[in-house]
Amino acid sequence: MSGSKLTRRNLITLLGGATAGLLTGCKESPDGAGPLLQEAAIDSQVGTPGNLYFLSLEEVSRLIESREISPLELTQGILDRIGSLDRQLMSYATVTADRALEAAGKAEKELAEGIYRGPLHGIPVAAKDLFYSKGTRTMGGLVVHREFVPNFDATVIERLEAAGAILVGKLNLTEGAMAGYHPDFEIPRNPWGKDLWAGASSSGSGVAVAAGLCFGALGSDTGGSIRFPSMANGIVGLKPTYGMVSRHGVLPLAPTMDHVGPMTRSVADAAIMLQTMAGYDSNDPTSLKEPVPDMLQNSDLGISGMTVGYDPEFSSEGIDAGLVAAIERALERLRQLGAEIVEVKMPEGTREIGDTWFQICSYEARQAHAQYFPDSADKYGAWFRGFLEIGSAVTDEQYTAASNVRTEFNRKFNALLESVDTLVSPAGGLTFQLDPEVQYGGMEELQPLFNAVQMYFTIPADFAGTPALTVPCGFSTDSVPYALQFMGRRLSEPTLIRIGRAYEMATQWHQRHPLV
Repeated sequence: MSGSKLTRRNLITLLGGATAGLLTGCKESPDGAGPLLQEAAIDSQVGTPGNLYFLSLEEVSRLIESREISPLELTQGILDRIGSLDRQLMSYATVTADRALEAAGKAEKELAEGIYRGPLHGIPVAAKDLFYSKGTRTMGGLVVHREFVPNFDATVIERLEAAGAILVGKLNLTEGAMAGYHPDFEIPRNPWGKDLWAGASSSGSGVAVAAGLCFGALGSDTGGSIRFPSMANGIVGLKPTYGMVSRHGVLPLAPTMDHVGPMTRSVADAAIMLQTMAGYDSNDPTSLKEPVPDMLQNSDLGISGMTVGYDPEFSSEGIDAGLVAAIERALERLRQLGAEIVEVKMPEGTREIGDTWFQICSYEARQAHAQYFPDSADKYGAWFRGFLEIGSAVTDEQYTAASNVRTEFNRKFNALLESVDTLVSPAGGLTFQLDPEVQYGGMEELQPLFNAVQMYFTIPADFAGTPALTVPCGFSTDSVPYALQFMGRRLSEPTLIRIGRAYEMATQWHQRHPLV
């Protein structure tokens, strides 16, 4: 905080003044696609009281604990900021102002009484709009769910609020947590450039965290839906081990591959959220009974002697040269920190597993939507309707065959993970310009998106149910965020967090934010 102390009076000033117009102070890029970020402008966003909304969850938590900032004033400031900026960013589907202010008032009262629940106490967070929230619509980007109001909270929301977190709203996503959007729903806009893809499916979560509209968000990942929007918006995304976080009260896409995880502005923030969210839940039959590890265990001890696997051919063929160079620089920085870089070979057929994933995912999605599809097929958008039609055509025999391919791939992939402490790859292809309206289209219109996304980087961890951490690793010459992915064996989240945090602290890419 640069030695400055925040008082209630100057906090109110900051909260009011921080909601200036979108992209204020940015120089427009020559093609008008968005802000052209200058080093000086980026640096001005780092670690100053005037940029309260871009502080990490961990930093804000310390200010709350020391009573330098008030949960009630902080929450009201976030709500005001959403009201000012989100008309252009469109990350929120529903703002839960009354619920948030009531929770903030409770947090303030508890703190005044000397009750401190931990690092999430008084922290404004948000949830992708497929997590049930009692008394609030949970739509999942689906017209068929537009009026669905659950009578209970998802387990993860229940746990976050029990830890003192303040739910400020529900975030927009692609229809059904897949690729395209239903025309009745808004498309979130990437704060790094209004014509840049914001990721899928947790697009609203990525935009809200990147733009300082919450201090952390819930996402879900079936084929890359935490990692893609984290990559696209320049933030941290952590897809945990399958079953580590309960899916009770979460609208499903493909139950054997659905994961729930945090999206934040730092690795430590992701660890803090995951620590609270994780653990056995009797309401979720896939929930793991193993003890939850300490997510920040040894996270400050460095990475000397740890092994980092990298397949240079797999991670560079057909990949943007700037991204490849950024990842190679990241590997060199890890080497300087004491890690051993080990050349490995991804399992044969990794680049071809997309077809298998589509068969499994579409089949399971069709089952998950049996209540509405095909009887209400006309209420679905073009892309998701086409996806469910594909799933309807997948036979039980084909699904079984695809599952067998998945099992064999997992055997090889898990063996590779056992040979190193982490496996590094791109988090996906380079974030690209995409006409927002195209995302309302069907299969043909969105095929270029899937070609550019390069899901073969993310599918392995979803197939195997192993953890994966996405962190920023630089920017293109056009100020597009670069990201790399750390993958690890089952229940190795503390190891990934340790490695990711060491890299993060040595580079500071996570402290660079769009000028909103």
